[in-house]
Amino acid sequence: MARTITGLSVRDIRTPTSRTLAGSDAVHTDPDYSATYVVLSTDARDGLEGHGMTFTLGRGNEVVVTAVRALQHLVVGSKYDDIVANLGGFWERLTFESQLRWIGPEKGAIHLATAAIVNAVWDLYAKVERKPVWKLVADMTPEQFVGCIDFRYLTDALTRDDALNILRAKFATRGEREAQMRKDGYPAYITSAGWMGYPDDKVRRLCREALAAGWTRFKIKVGRDSAANVHRAALVREEIGPRAVMMMDANQAWDVGEAIELMRPLARFNPLWIEEPTSPDDVLGHATIRRAIKPIGVATGEHAANRVIFKQLMQAGAIDFCQFDNCRLGGLSEALAVLLLAAKFGVPVCPHAGGIGLCEYGQHVSLIDYICVSGSLDNRMIEFADHLHEHFKHPVVMRGDHYMPPAAPGFSIEMLPASLDAFEFPGGSEWRKK
Repeated sequence: MARTITGLSVRDIRTPTSRTLAGSDAVHTDPDYSATYVVLSTDARDGLEGHGMTFTLGRGNEVVVTAVRALQHLVVGSKYDDIVANLGGFWERLTFESQLRWIGPEKGAIHLATAAIVNAVWDLYAKVERKPVWKLVADMTPEQFVGCIDFRYLTDALTRDDALNILRAKFATRGEREAQMRKDGYPAYITSAGWMGYPDDKVRRLCREALAAGWTRFKIKVGRDSAANVHRAALVREEIGPRAVMMMDANQAWDVGEAIELMRPLARFNPLWIEEPTSPDDVLGHATIRRAIKPIGVATGEHAANRVIFKQLMQAGAIDFCQFDNCRLGGLSEALAVLLLAAKFGVPVCPHAGGIGLCEYGQHVSLIDYICVSGSLDNRMIEFADHLHEHFKHPVVMRGDHYMPPAAPGFSIEMLPASLDAFEFPGGSEWRKK
């Protein structure tokens, strides 16, 4: 069925999570988990739409909404068949527009907007094919897979032939890994027990509840107060026991030397990694920290703006774990490139997935990684936070501490109409309340 993209709508959706301090950390002390929410409509009679979103923390979401509108002319009027036949070319069209590129390039509000649009296209594509996005990609040939990627700026580290070799090496056994995922699910770790703004008694209660629900991997927030860091780590380690895996997240709060110094007293709690120990753009700083704090790993990526930063982080030996965000990057098309980079350099991918919609996105990316790209679960897990899933038409399904593969066609990102109306800023009913 031929179809043309006839409309693009965008809404400013914000949830007032700052009221409970859910999502709080050393830098983002009062987050309102928010989404720039895009819907693509077509002229086809089946009524299928493509839904996509990008994640923000409240103020500034209106800037990303404006950026989406600036990209609209590159999408509306396009033939659907032309887009899906050359997804790499479509991605390049959005990111290399001659005037808009000046306000990026490939970073900031314009790249966040790109992600919302690109992921809406993937959602529409999967719905047309009647498959969840992870299955859509898992059914692609290696040649179709690499056709979704723009390799510009990557070829000194990853060529198209490199990518094909990685994919071909795993192609014959994809079915085995898909069957395993359908049976067992993909491993996860929980973040929502350890938000910075939560008092001790709430952290203890949440740790106990998570343990009872089957969680074995926990992440806590740390900041610039060393004594408070040690106190929180000791409290959580006491609750979860010596065998559970603990990770720590500084959310960019530290300078390079400060990161090395503040991690010393935390080493006795045996953290698997320290996440975002310094500026997300400081490739050499991450490398310095990594050398100094081994065997504790260094993880970063949720604020790494594009595939070039990840290329450099891996070339410099600066990270042990790759934590890209499917909204911070320019959507799934760029995420596929980073999955291949990580496979080339042997770096496990553990996607950032703590915000609204990010768990729904992240499950697809990790399934694609395991089934098609890395073929490994070693040191790989998806982040999980237990709030705001009720606003989605097809929320994540957890079995203990594993994500079960989504079955509904699309990217799992479509929100309920009632939630969109209630949380649209500033006029939605939730924002009219005191």
